[in-house]
Amino acid sequence: MAVQASLRKIRTIWVERISRELASGEGVRAGFTEQLERFYDLLEQTIVTGDMAWLDSILYDWGRSPTETNLEQADYFVSFVLNRMMSLTIEIARDHLKNKDALELLSSVVPILAHSLSVVVRYEMETRVAHISNELGKVQEKLQILDQNKSKFISVAAHELKTPLTLIEGYTSMMADVVQQSEQVQMKNYISGVNTGILRLRDIIDDMIDVSLIDNNLLTLNIQPLWISHLLNLIRNEFKKPTAERKQTLDVHDFDGSELMIYGDSERLYQALHNVVSNAIKYTPDNGTITIHGRLLPGFVEITVKDTGIGISSENQTLIFDKFSQLGRADLHSSGKTKFKGGGPGLGLSIARGIIEAHSGTIWVESEGYDEVKLPGSTFHILLPTRTEPTNPVMIKFFGNLDPTKSETESSGKENPPTNDPAA
Repeated sequence: MAVQASLRKIRTIWVERISRELASGEGVRAGFTEQLERFYDLLEQTIVTGDMAWLDSILYDWGRSPTETNLEQADYFVSFVLNRMMSLTIEIARDHLKNKDALELLSSVVPILAHSLSVVVRYEMETRVAHISNELGKVQEKLQILDQNKSKFISVAAHELKTPLTLIEGYTSMMADVVQQSEQVQMKNYISGVNTGILRLRDIIDDMIDVSLIDNNLLTLNIQPLWISHLLNLIRNEFKKPTAERKQTLDVHDFDGSELMIYGDSERLYQALHNVVSNAIKYTPDNGTITIHGRLLPGFVEITVKDTGIGISSENQTLIFDKFSQLGRADLHSSGKTKFKGGGPGLGLSIARGIIEAHSGTIWVESEGYDEVKLPGSTFHILLPTRTEPTNPVMIKFFGNLDPTKSETESSGKENPPTNDPAA
């Protein structure tokens, strides 16, 4: 065959030319030349038999051969080699063969080289995807370890802080008793300030403990009958003073479903609602309005907390439910629980989400964006399942086999009267 004769004629030139151009250094060139000789042998067999499978083994080896450096730097070295090999083959055939022989050779070789290039590209991509997946797996594993360590730190730190805080609280109480019997007004003010700080610190520690419980799937719920309207009344009373100080309006509406009795942990649900409403107050300027409404849906009751505040950008609408998340610069935040843009550890909404999800519910936020001038506001949506049968237990996400027990009043056959206690 004329093609085989042409191949043999340019073989030495082909191997030497490609080796010299694409391999630097004698050591590297020797190994590369050996690979080129092997490739050329298989190329001849492919042309003779017409079977592309002859090249599969070497193409597989080449396609799977990128070094760690090539993979990290996203170099496609083998693809480049085959692409350049095709160009050099055309040049060598043109320079060392007659036009007819060169044309006949290239019509046979170029399709094979093009096929080889596509195969190698596929192998290189598969190798790179496997490398990236492996690296992502390592990063994910490190992040999981980091998150576990962070949760452990939160738990240990919170419990370790409780002991000295209890001592400070005890001694401060004794000092207050002593001062109370005297006329030291200034000292009374000092002790009152210390007590305020102690209460604030205790709230933060309690929040850290709650986050730790949620992270470690240890959140326990005291399931019992509750009325949503009672929780909303407690919220209305709790925030009367802070909203009055801020000249805000807190509107709590009755809605279809608010008088429904459901089963849940009323104290924890009150905590979740408190955190959401507190957040709405903090990010609503003075003279703004916070509206609590809702509706009854098939299988769920929805509670909405809408404010006329500064809003939340779309990229932060999921971030705000992560623990320790704070929007904006923390050093520019004011202090206090309900002051405008008041600072804090960033745990309130994370705890709210954990509690609501523990009740098989969900929470999300809608907002047109962040704007301190136009004040687009935000609307938080809370969905809670309408479990109304004591024999139908709430499917708690964070621990199994929980059967809500009947209250003593149910056991005695008496009606369970309404109460304003969030734990009721």
